[in-house]
Amino acid sequence: MLESHQYLRQFSIKPSVQRSAVMNFLLKNRIHPTIDEIYMALSPTMPTLSKTTVYNTLDLFVERGAVRALSIDEKNARYDVDISAHAHFRCRRCGAIHDIFNLNAALFQAPETTKFKIDAVEIFYLGTCEKCSGN
Repeated sequence: MLESHQYLRQFSIKPSVQRSAVMNFLLKNRIHPTIDEIYMALSPTMPTLSKTTVYNTLDLFVERGAVRALSIDEKNARYDVDISAHAHFRCRRCGAIHDIFNLNAALFQAPETTKFKIDAVEIFYLGTCEKCSGN
């Protein structure tokens, strides 16, 4: 696994204590967390950390392409450090978000006949996860 400083530098982001802590959390916890979840996890060891700092840090990460902001949750933005082409699944019961890989690559590309310039593709599924469905 990449160290947070190295990862940040790949995206021309100057590492700071707060930025490194947020990135380290994302790299180690692939749970598609919300701002509140990141703040709650980091604040006990970083008493000077604010939600505003977490928000601004994530905003910078998204702007530079180091992290994806997901709109799969109607209540909160979720964040994914895996920026590769993949889809997401959200369980309607427990709210967990899972990555779905091995989809047809054509799903992430615009048809050659379109005149659109596509900057991002979000594919997500809603349903009941294996754990909640009892399978």
